[in-house]
Amino acid sequence: MTVLRYIKAPWWVFELATGAKSFRDNPLIGSRRLNRWGLHAARVAVADRMAWNRRARLRRLIGAEDAAAFARDGFVRVPDFLAAEAFVALRDQVMARRAPAREMVQGDTVTRRMALDPAALKAMPAAAALMADRRFQGLIRYVGSYDAAPTCYIQTILSHRHAAPPDPQTNLHVDTFHPTVKAWLFLTDVAEDEGPLTYVPGSHRRDAARMAWERQRSLEVMDGDDFLAQRGSLRIRREELAGLGLPDPVAFAVRANTLVVADTGGFHARGPSVRPSTRVEIWAYGRRNPYLPWTGLDLGGLPGLSERRVPLYWALRDRFRRFVGQPWMDVGPKRPADE
Repeated sequence: MTVLRYIKAPWWVFELATGAKSFRDNPLIGSRRLNRWGLHAARVAVADRMAWNRRARLRRLIGAEDAAAFARDGFVRVPDFLAAEAFVALRDQVMARRAPAREMVQGDTVTRRMALDPAALKAMPAAAALMADRRFQGLIRYVGSYDAAPTCYIQTILSHRHAAPPDPQTNLHVDTFHPTVKAWLFLTDVAEDEGPLTYVPGSHRRDAARMAWERQRSLEVMDGDDFLAQRGSLRIRREELAGLGLPDPVAFAVRANTLVVADTGGFHARGPSVRPSTRVEIWAYGRRNPYLPWTGLDLGGLPGLSERRVPLYWALRDRFRRFVGQPWMDVGPKRPADE
């Protein structure tokens, strides 16, 4: 075991300069001594400064109103994002699409994803038009701080589908220690009591109170039994928010055709659902090494490769599931809203 640790040590050191976040899997990231000396806090602070520096160079991608909303809140919400005719075409094409799907079960909730791969984009020209939309791409790239093509899916959230403990995503959390981006273009109306996205406005800012919280959590996270927190997705209780000078979460109970783009390094969660509910959306995601000084050089976003990333990712995890795991189960062809 000691020999193995020596072999792995260079890799653990290398990971400090990447987006590696797990306190469990990297003993340097999880070291109470190093974090007492400020390791975790330093990684957070440097990544945050670099993200804002990259955003300054991407400012041309978005309008002044959107930039101000993001700086204030950590998210941009755009009702009626698409023209009515374009949205109806997108919704109808997506809802009718029957294609290979993957599902993950967390607590009593099922998340279903379908790839927007070349076959899907050919069959759904309205989805292809959305992928090429300059405001859609600009908002995601600015918030994510990289001029890089996001990974996009058709996503369905099916709440209360199992007799199981509550969905862990209903706990307020950050996705990782650094700024990152997710976007939701809702294809269905979202009710306030049917699992809406929630976000704590202003929680994307790494001010003194937030940095003190980060430091304290890095010292105590391995003492608890919260597996997701120990993997680097730190949790916060709602009653702690006031101590950080933060307001209560905002629930995105919105009409269909609303776009939300958020820095998920801020505190967010899936709101509780009081009944079985189904939410369908175009979901986009972007996360790169937080310490890269440049904004571009996105090899994965090259034409011909970008739209094939999802099926390639699934195939690789299937092939090497013994070593890396595969939480996304192949459930065969489905439509987004199928039970």
